[in-house]
Parts: sequence; C-alpha cells; structure tokens
Amino acid sequence: MFVRVIPVMALISICVLLSGCAGQEEERMLPDHSFVHEAFVESNIYLIDIEDEAIDDFVERYGWEMHKSGSGLRYKINNTGRGPRASYGDRVEIRYVVYLITGDPVYSSEDLGTKVFTVGRGGVESGIEEGILLMREGDQATFILPSHLAYGVPGDGDKIPRRASLVYEVELVKLF
Repeated sequence: MFVRVIPVMALISICVLLSGCAGQEEERMLPDHSFVHEAFVESNIYLIDIEDEAIDDFVERYGWEMHKSGSGLRYKINNTGRGPRASYGDRVEIRYVVYLITGDPVYSSEDLGTKVFTVGRGGVESGIEEGILLMREGDQATFILPSHLAYGVPGDGDKIPRRASLVYEVELVKLF
C-alpha cells in the first residue's frame, strides 16, 4: 500500500500546483521596439568603428596615401589611363585581384576571367561600383572596401568570411 501512496501523492501535488496557475496568464515583458532599435544601431556603429580602425592601421602599415569617400571606401589611383571617365550606365570590363585585409588572396580575374557589368545596375559589390566611377579607361587603382560595401555580415559563403574588409587591385580595361 505504501508503494501506491507515493505516486498518488505526487500526482495530487502536481495537480494542486497546476490548478493554482490555471487562472493566471503569463505576462511577457518584451523590450520596447525603440530600445531594441537603438541597441542595434549602437552595436553596428561600434562594429563599423572597429573595422574603420583596422583599415586605417592597414593603410598606415603599408604607407599608402589613400582618399576616403563618405561611404568609407578607401581608394588610390596607381596608374592613370587616357580614356574617358566611367559614369552610370556605362558597361565596363575590369581586371582585378581581391585580397582579405590579412593579405590572403581570394579571387582574381586571372583565375575567373575579367568582370563585365553595367555601372549602377548591381551585380558587383557596391564599393566596386563606387570606385569605378572614380576611374577612367586604362586606370589602375587600389580600393579597400569595408564589409558594408563588400559582402557584408554573411561574407560570400565561400572564401570571404563574415564582416570581411577587402582589398581590390583593379584595372578598368574598357568602357563599352
């Protein structure tokens, strides 16, 4: 008889506990939307500032004199061409080598072929489109793209990791 009492007592205890909570709805305390938004913005500003410092350190370490656009693109024209300046809507062909800011090469036109695209229509990183607009046919340039102008938070899922700053060596081969 003792063996039966313990399970019955446990069952009674569980029922009493559950019935005591039956009339009460759980009140969820979710953070205010503006608080979440503000925290998100602040954390992204912090990450952008850290990345910006890393890019500045990289540029200083190599002794490069680079210009910085309002978006954060760093650029320098290494060799000046004699052709027309690129503009929105131009179809362009570029040769390129892409490095991580660590110096590790990831992609190149030597392996993948030249890249042809229409400026302003997407299909390439936004930092590349911005940089091409600073070039003329025949120019060779170095661009440093912060992650938000390159592959962003996720990377490319292959050779470019998350939040990666990229160094591009670019030649504007032809305007169509």
